[in-house]
Amino acid sequence: MIRENIRNVAIIAHVDHGKTTLVDEMLKQSGTFRSNERVEERVMDSNDLEKERGITILSKNTSIMYNDVKINVVDTPGHADFGGEVERIMQMVDGVLLLVDAYEGPMPQTKFVLRKALESGLKPIVVVNKIDRPEARTPEVLDKVLDLFIELDADDAQLDFPVIYASAKNGIAKYEIKEADQDMTPLFDMIIKEVPAPEGILEDGLQLRISSIDYDKYVGRIGIGKIRRGSIKKNQEVVLCVADGTFKKFRVSKLYTYEGLKKEETEEAQFGEIVALAGNDEINIGETICSTEKVEPLPFIKIDEPTIAMTFIVNNSPYAGREGKFVTSRHLKDRLEKELLSNVSLRVEETDSADSFKVSGRGELHLSILIENMRREGYELSVSRPEVILKKIDGKTCEPMEQVTIDVPEEYMGVVIETLGQRKGEMTNMVTNANGSVKLEFNIPARGLIGYRSQFMTDTRGNGIMNHIFAGYTSHKGEIPTRTKGSLVAFETGTAVAYGLFGAQDRGNLFIGPNTEVYEGMIVGENARAGDIIVNVCKRKQLTNVRASGSDDAVKLVPIMPMSLEQALEFIAEDELVEVTPESIRLRKKILDKQQRAKSGSRN
Repeated sequence: MIRENIRNVAIIAHVDHGKTTLVDEMLKQSGTFRSNERVEERVMDSNDLEKERGITILSKNTSIMYNDVKINVVDTPGHADFGGEVERIMQMVDGVLLLVDAYEGPMPQTKFVLRKALESGLKPIVVVNKIDRPEARTPEVLDKVLDLFIELDADDAQLDFPVIYASAKNGIAKYEIKEADQDMTPLFDMIIKEVPAPEGILEDGLQLRISSIDYDKYVGRIGIGKIRRGSIKKNQEVVLCVADGTFKKFRVSKLYTYEGLKKEETEEAQFGEIVALAGNDEINIGETICSTEKVEPLPFIKIDEPTIAMTFIVNNSPYAGREGKFVTSRHLKDRLEKELLSNVSLRVEETDSADSFKVSGRGELHLSILIENMRREGYELSVSRPEVILKKIDGKTCEPMEQVTIDVPEEYMGVVIETLGQRKGEMTNMVTNANGSVKLEFNIPARGLIGYRSQFMTDTRGNGIMNHIFAGYTSHKGEIPTRTKGSLVAFETGTAVAYGLFGAQDRGNLFIGPNTEVYEGMIVGENARAGDIIVNVCKRKQLTNVRASGSDDAVKLVPIMPMSLEQALEFIAEDELVEVTPESIRLRKKILDKQQRAKSGSRN
């Protein structure tokens, strides 16, 4: 039996190629919103971090009605750090829209997400987006897309991909680039024509694999997935096939389907439909739900292993507990265990200390998003410098490699090549673009990129664009030079004053301004040279009754260099931590006392 009234499609692309904007326009033109309804831009990016950063972090489900056909659409992240989201979504859809920027063409993450789609046996519809860009080079981009399909060993059916030309921002799509502009109708028609309708046996036993997890404070844990076989009803007794091979019966208390951006309760759903269900608070991603009379679990979804690890530690600074609600090791452990339930690419391991946990993820961005979410929820913690995860392969120590693509104006090309060369990067390709910029491609150890992004922005005066994806493991490349400059470390606990900061600013760049509370061992700036220097930023000018009021020049401070969370994680050395609270991001030494720190240094 074929259900012609349903299509399930995912939208995949490199970061910032327009996935979420395209979904917005599809929702608007399909009549999902009322004519007088006020709709935000990028309505699918629903959490605060997604709105602030302009990126998709979590996959989202929505549905569109077009000519009596329900199109279930899944908007996926474009960044490789959230690849776990992409991998499991491929099991929930029957086709994909591959978005490619009409100027940039295929980028590293384009390759990553397309590989996942092709491995899942899906046939993409290629959407060349942003055709309204003045510098658009559509024919060249299409050739590059074909080359990418060939490189990824696409089969004959996948190579014969249909193409749509679009400008999501302007709400237009067309079959040929020279056609007159019209609305999104060609894209809707192409989805109906090219994406296979779900096929199955309605009378067969239920089979549904959980691909995503949601939570509702009223109904509890909600599992989301596509019904592969049979049907499901509210209050039906079903079997949960757990990862460890055991089976658990439970009753479906709530059953939802997606109608526009909302979940709507329903009494029954059939194969091919994407549903959300509640009734068991132990449902996990990758597990299968079956009918009681026919229990056949589907194979688990393979997720790529983490490549970066950090240590999350209970905050033990002198200011611990002043700004956060959740400060104990139990709070930290419970929050990380909760994250594991929905963040499939994450790993959490206990350490020798009850107050610290080793947390591994797909990249710095993956872990920094988790830290940022935790601090906004009221958690206090300290985190260590990111480290790569090494593997033993055939008796050899191997490390993760990254494929880096950099676009820079020609005048900055030399400094980029030199710096990445020092970090064990090997240039594999160089192309000069028509606008005078240069596209450089490198293979580089993942640890060579730790701390590089901020230096890259400085080296290119903010004009460079850098993207990278995981490119497998290779033999260890040897030592890489780490940060060459030391830290300016606070001498005592107190409040920073202008006079003390004025004395310290000649030593390097300051991270803090006057009236900032500091403690002994806190990092207040970057030394201009190698090695750490202890500075007294709380030192006040000695006042006497001899000086005239206007005899001293006013203290002039250089503008400070405040640290974002990502910059702080990139900056710290092995003996330093980032203290994260809901209100502050501070840098500190692991050992705060200067005498103990000196003893520890002499022993090492």
